[in-house]
Amino acid sequence: MTRVTLQDVKDARETIKDIVKTTDLLESVKLSEKTGANVYYKCENLQKTGSFKVRGACNKIASLTDQEKANGVIASSAGNHAQGVALGAKLSGIKATIVMPATAPLAKVTATKGYGAEVVQEGLVYDDAYAKAVEIQKETGATFLHPFNDKYVMAGQGTIALEIFEQLNSNVDTILCPIGGGGIIAGIATAAKALNPNVKIIGVQTANIPSMKESIEQGHVTTAFKATTIADGIAVKTPGDHTFEIIKELVDEVIVVEETEIAQAMLFLLENQKLVSEGSGAVSTAALLSGKYKPAKGENVVCVISGGNVDVNTLYRVIGTALTSEGRRYAFKTKIQDKPGGLAELTQIISGLNANILNANMTRPPKETLGSLYLEIELETFDQAHIDKIKSAVESAGFAIED
Repeated sequence: MTRVTLQDVKDARETIKDIVKTTDLLESVKLSEKTGANVYYKCENLQKTGSFKVRGACNKIASLTDQEKANGVIASSAGNHAQGVALGAKLSGIKATIVMPATAPLAKVTATKGYGAEVVQEGLVYDDAYAKAVEIQKETGATFLHPFNDKYVMAGQGTIALEIFEQLNSNVDTILCPIGGGGIIAGIATAAKALNPNVKIIGVQTANIPSMKESIEQGHVTTAFKATTIADGIAVKTPGDHTFEIIKELVDEVIVVEETEIAQAMLFLLENQKLVSEGSGAVSTAALLSGKYKPAKGENVVCVISGGNVDVNTLYRVIGTALTSEGRRYAFKTKIQDKPGGLAELTQIISGLNANILNANMTRPPKETLGSLYLEIELETFDQAHIDKIKSAVESAGFAIED
């Protein structure tokens, strides 16, 4: 495969201009104040299909021969490439089969089916789905559309960089971008470095699956998987060899963020920017919020929010995790006396410190000494200092706390 170039990216933009939209570049006042930099969000979560993937998918489909189109297309995806391929195939009148991990969010599976594609689910991560897709491709003769390790796909994703430079009048210092297989950052880095060799390109991965970071450190493509992740869109155990070569040369640094930091970033975007981001889309923001990337004062930093396809149940759990990690929720167990007013004494302490009771559950274990109850209670709090005050007051009143 020949290497993707700036001209390829410009050609891709012309090819897909009537399909994709130029997404908003929004300033983050809150994050700018926090970091001292000028922080912007490139909102690919507002793109058609809810992610950047439609850019590369449609550019690739446009490159196919008539025979390749007639054979139908098959793709493997954690969800967003699936929707991009499904939409592109629908617009071109092509049959599409998509293999997705069994862990893919319901919202992504449903949306992919909604575009008319046939969906097959296999395995826990992208790599499992990829192996199944290759198997089906050999059986059916369909044209395989790789989600990242493809010149046309990378060129399509690189159109994001062209938009960023136009929207900031070329005043771009740093672009923070998620990395899974490496397609989006390879395309962005190719275009951005050609436009300005001094621009910094920072990749961000989840610490649970740091495959590209470990590949860069070892000097060759390697496999890495430590645990599943809420950033399902970048859950790629083995990155692409073509994307690896570009990233090794053009990307300045690869950062990893923890799952809790991703959850906090998703909540931050929701509360402060009114933007819904999936886990993979929030990792660039997580790098700034966590201090893993520290920009210089006045630095123009763009965080790419790569997608917003997250189902409501996942979002609910993520918000709970983020609130707890920020000290805005606190749950504990204690014993209270089994008598009238036994609960009131504890709740008066809590209300006196302006904490709100979200849930309370009392149990009377059969083997316990008569006269006592177990109480599990969950509170809405302000921060960790508020929690510490509550714990101190509750324990001072004679209640033993079990976190």
